[in-house]
Amino acid sequence: MKDLARDLGMSVSTVSRAFYPDAAIAEVTRQTVLKRASEIGYRPNPFAKSLITKKTQIVGMVVSDLTNPFYPEVMTRLTSLLQKQGMNVMLASAEHPDGIDEAVDLLLMYQPDLMIVLATNLKSHARERCEAAGAPVIFFNRLSADGLGFGVSCDNIKGGMNAANHLVDLGHRELLYVSAFPDASTNIERRQGFCDQAVARGLNPPQVYEAGWFTYEAGYEAGLAVKDLPRRPDGVLCANDIVAIGFIEGVQEGIGLKVPKDMSVIGYDDIAMAAWPSHRLTTIAQPLEEMMDATVRLARDLASSIGHEQHILHIPPGPLVERSTVADRRKHHD
Repeated sequence: MKDLARDLGMSVSTVSRAFYPDAAIAEVTRQTVLKRASEIGYRPNPFAKSLITKKTQIVGMVVSDLTNPFYPEVMTRLTSLLQKQGMNVMLASAEHPDGIDEAVDLLLMYQPDLMIVLATNLKSHARERCEAAGAPVIFFNRLSADGLGFGVSCDNIKGGMNAANHLVDLGHRELLYVSAFPDASTNIERRQGFCDQAVARGLNPPQVYEAGWFTYEAGYEAGLAVKDLPRRPDGVLCANDIVAIGFIEGVQEGIGLKVPKDMSVIGYDDIAMAAWPSHRLTTIAQPLEEMMDATVRLARDLASSIGHEQHILHIPPGPLVERSTVADRRKHHD
């Protein structure tokens, strides 16, 4: 500061104000200081600054499902949006849900202003530990098992209903839901919306196959298991896109059925891979832009200590994206 002030012929207090966006200083003066600071390689020390402001500008991000292509896409875009708000993301990944506590404890060592949790159900005591350390928790996509904290999610019940309506409207009569991680809020809600709406439309309750995980391998095994179901389905909703891609390949390569000729399949998320020519998966799109914008707004407010009552925001699902894995079966029922 003293070197800059002497170099520019300004007071130290004027130079100091140039580095605070809300400080009272002429814009031309601010830019003069910042330009010269950049030329001589000056960089503010965020750790020193945090001792004064009590804010680290660090957002801790916890994730345990990086094998699901949906979450790397989300992490990349969400990190960019947060950085534009002056926040820096520190990632902690756990290979298994049991490792989440360790990931949380690691992040808390760096005193983040808040935590964003992706793809995992953070246990209540871990969430409470974060809040006690002054780091409120935002759940993205999957929600807290106890329904508490802050959350931003797609309205997955409505998304499941939309998938059921699409299949019923196209003449499908025997439906199947391929379930993934049983405790995940996304899985529970999609299953509920799909199955309840099928019954409301006059069908028998859809069969449910428990694949166990949101993975390609789990979907492939579910596809092979179709041959052992009591009734062969003609319309299927999978818990997410990567499960659906695995399911289709299991059905076609493992037991010789064709999609969509013998069986229609819908995924959920609309990941980039779903549009690949090798897949062309019909799917329910997540409203990602709206979800991420809402998360960033909430993160900015919480990092700035703007008070919020804990709440869960459900955003309507995106459109059903029609590609090549659903057939029109109405002519078969005329």
